Amino acid sequence: MSIAMFFTKDKLRGRLDEVALYRYEKTYPIQKFQAAEDMDGEIAARPNNVLYDNELTIGENWSGRDRYVWLKTTITFPDTKTGTRLIGYFDFGNTGDGHNSGFESLLFVNGEPYQGVDQNHREVLFPDSFAEKKVELVFRLWSGLEGGGTPTIQTHQLKEAFIGYLNLVIDDLYFTSKATLKTLDQLEEKNPTYAPLLQAINRAYLAIDWSTPGSEQNLASMATANQILQAALEKMPKNFPIKVAAVGHTHIDVAWLWRLKHTREKAARSFSTVLHLMEDYPEYLFLQSQPQLYAYIKEDYPEIYAKIKAKISEGAWEADGGMWLEADCNIPSGESLVRQMLYGQKFLREEFGKPSSFLWLPDVFGYSWALPQILRKSGIKTFMTTKISWNQYNRMPHDTFQWRGMDGTEILTHFITVPEKNSRISTYNGKMTARELVGLWDKYQDKEVNQELLLAYGYGDGGGGVNREMLEMRRRYDAMPGIPEVKPKSATTYFNDLHETINATDQYVHTWNGELYFEYHRGTYTSQAFTKKMNRKIELGLRNSEWLSVLANLKQGITYPTEKLAGIWQILLRNQFHDIIPGSSIKEVYDDALIEYTEAAVENNALISNQLTNLTTDADQKITLWNSSTWSRPRYIEISPDNQAAHLAFYDENNTPLPAQKLANNAWLIQHPNLPALGAATISVKETANILEQPSFHYKNNQLETPFYQITWNEAGQFTSIFDKKNNRQVLAENARGNVFQLFEDKPMWHDAWDIDLFYQEKQKEISALDSVEITENGPLQFTMKQVLHSEKSQITQWIHFYHESPEIRFETEVDWRDRNQLLKVAFPVAVHASEASYDIQFGNVKRPTHWNTSWDYARFETVGHQWADLSEKNYGVSLLNDSKYGYDIKDSTIRLTLLKAAGYPDPDADLGIHQFTYSLYPHQGDFLDGETVQAAWELNNPIFSSNGEIQSFSLFQVTNPYVMIDSIKQAEDGDGIILRLHEFAGTHGEVTIASDYTITSITECNLLEENETSLSNPTFAVAPFEIKTYRIHLA
Repeated sequence: MSIAMFFTKDKLRGRLDEVALYRYEKTYPIQKFQAAEDMDGEIAARPNNVLYDNELTIGENWSGRDRYVWLKTTITFPDTKTGTRLIGYFDFGNTGDGHNSGFESLLFVNGEPYQGVDQNHREVLFPDSFAEKKVELVFRLWSGLEGGGTPTIQTHQLKEAFIGYLNLVIDDLYFTSKATLKTLDQLEEKNPTYAPLLQAINRAYLAIDWSTPGSEQNLASMATANQILQAALEKMPKNFPIKVAAVGHTHIDVAWLWRLKHTREKAARSFSTVLHLMEDYPEYLFLQSQPQLYAYIKEDYPEIYAKIKAKISEGAWEADGGMWLEADCNIPSGESLVRQMLYGQKFLREEFGKPSSFLWLPDVFGYSWALPQILRKSGIKTFMTTKISWNQYNRMPHDTFQWRGMDGTEILTHFITVPEKNSRISTYNGKMTARELVGLWDKYQDKEVNQELLLAYGYGDGGGGVNREMLEMRRRYDAMPGIPEVKPKSATTYFNDLHETINATDQYVHTWNGELYFEYHRGTYTSQAFTKKMNRKIELGLRNSEWLSVLANLKQGITYPTEKLAGIWQILLRNQFHDIIPGSSIKEVYDDALIEYTEAAVENNALISNQLTNLTTDADQKITLWNSSTWSRPRYIEISPDNQAAHLAFYDENNTPLPAQKLANNAWLIQHPNLPALGAATISVKETANILEQPSFHYKNNQLETPFYQITWNEAGQFTSIFDKKNNRQVLAENARGNVFQLFEDKPMWHDAWDIDLFYQEKQKEISALDSVEITENGPLQFTMKQVLHSEKSQITQWIHFYHESPEIRFETEVDWRDRNQLLKVAFPVAVHASEASYDIQFGNVKRPTHWNTSWDYARFETVGHQWADLSEKNYGVSLLNDSKYGYDIKDSTIRLTLLKAAGYPDPDADLGIHQFTYSLYPHQGDFLDGETVQAAWELNNPIFSSNGEIQSFSLFQVTNPYVMIDSIKQAEDGDGIILRLHEFAGTHGEVTIASDYTITSITECNLLEENETSLSNPTFAVAPFEIKTYRIHLA
């Protein structure tokens, strides 16, 4: 007779719920607590000297937003009892999914942090040593936040609290039965394991006497049922050859729907829980990446940190992951990604004895083509992620493969394929369920190559981590027939084993050559524009402060400001976290970011100013011009001399007059023909008679002629023609208009700040209401037209600059942005036909299609570019440069730059206010290399700067290869010599010689961590396409 007709599984689920009721003996219910308001909400507050002036009782509600409350009780624990464990149970509030909102707390026992307590961690195991002793329990409750959107009061209830016993036998029956039933849910009835497994648990439960629930007879029969079930399971073969390596984990977003200060507390709660559970589960292995979190814990909770270090030494706790934190990989510069690795690996080595061998980035929104090279040159040999499973159109064809970077470097890459509940996506927050264990294998696409898979389990996003149930279920599943065995294994061991498997296989192992473009969250290239702007400015500012500090040390013997620069870098790196810089956090996170960015900018600017003062000598009517670029070529410089005379002349060191134009703001625009690369030269300022400036530009009736162009505008201020005189061709496409502001309805399906969905293009309008036009500059070097436009809610002011000796058309822009759920782009349809466009990325560039032939093509309808994007034919092209934007789309022959987004969640006020940015149209002969797009974009982003005083003209470093850029000049981390980093950006082999006005006494090549050095006999070497090279140099 079929047992299905008896609804056996349904019956057993009900019985299991009843069994669960008898796991606990609630010996000492706690009815009330002393209470005190924690008004300050300070980081790492302790229960010492808290004045308890209130009471909270069980059943009472408590509420607030970002509210902290202290609860205290003193308990005399009962004596030990055979077959039990002392346990506490505390149900004080609701915690949102993933710990993304709601209640959390930290339990202090006798004044020491003990364990996190929340909705997913209500149990607290206590040692037998507490028996018959008086123990002080103090909880620091946090109400939590609403999880983004409109600030909302969180209401919780003290539902239950008790100290008692955990019946180990009934607990064993409960978890074994639960694992059995969950396994049956994953097996088909025709599976040979299904029937005997169901029969085994059914027979066991028939032995339970339910005539008097809770009686000694009832409890004894549960013990009998457990013996029957365990005996039956021991006899059943495992019959599943697949292995699962289980590593405990808690993903803690450094900021997201909570602030940085909240993260510090989340880390303390989560880590104390890990440590406490390890006392009872010695097999438990835990991984936590992100040295930033360890640095927080070291500062805030040194007692927790000491225990973590001990567990790391024992091998139970794995501090790995590579980067300083799990950074976004779209927006940060190449040098920023290097510093993420440098600071992360340095911390892991110095604090825990070894750097990481793998990069752990489960939740990042896309992966730069530069990463494989950066990782391999930072001691990383494996890369892991999960987020790419969220792709909107295409699933990556493999889950274990070699990823080839743009320079040819390969890194073994593995995707975790644990299925998210009720979803097609994979998760890094496993819950140790049968569905996950079976689905992990079912989803995996490289079964013929590898039969051991990785499961990262534990509550995460907002921390929390593994709970006791997950550890118990891991033990049961490991022995359960019908599903994979589940063994604790560190991620390091797993990845080492995976390398051995891949090296030994005779099966095909795929190689993916190209960026790992994430087909989702495309709005993160644009959301929270101010954050992205500050990131760009501080990245470039740090480059300047570092090379100037090297120079000040060389010239003046001034101590290199190592600690100050490290502090600024850590602010920058921290805010590159994958939910801060992408623009996907709550408003308070960006309030905090503004404070930190301002601090970093002020400190860095002060450092630059001090070094400029140190490096120059006071001299009347002398100005020193500083060139941070790798090349010497004609440059425009805007300066504001102390001499306020109406008419001035400027002369270089050879007393040759320099072209100059006085601007409407009383500054001067001058042109210098050849400032030394990474160096400086001094110019002289002299009063002169009024010299009639002959304009190089002629404007009349919406038409302008410049040395480069003939231009016409329409009544909306849009370009209707840009005729390139030097190349004898039209820049704009036929019958097209350029510099068109396009406003799109931006209402993505799921994630407001994160996403732009392709259907945004269905609703478009132009901002064409032109309020005013004014010619503000018309001289020998520059012509400027000011335009003011408005939409229904926003206003755009532009100063459009044209130059005498540059083809760049610069659009200096200010937007008073008041729109919501709108996307602002600027469009330039150009007379260029090409099937691919080029985009600036870290340490090079990438080509992407301009067509939508396949789903892989149209999935990239919005892509990331750093300082420029370019569309070129063989002999002509057009680049669009920018100083703070990252979102581009180039379809057919239209180049568009995404300027602003207006998300309503998680920050309801995202991007409202004044924005200032600049973009430039840059037509050129040849492709972007021939046209020197890279140089023009750098000059827009990092212009010549000036200081009063004089200096002997010099160049700190030069390189001979025109396709090589110097990325960083800094003091070595160990203080021994100068580190110079460069990269090749044309994608071609070549030779490079490094030269300096100083004498190079030694040069050694090293990796990005400044180790593994190889001495060079001279500073000439070969460079491969897109290769990053790092050298330790000594100068005399």
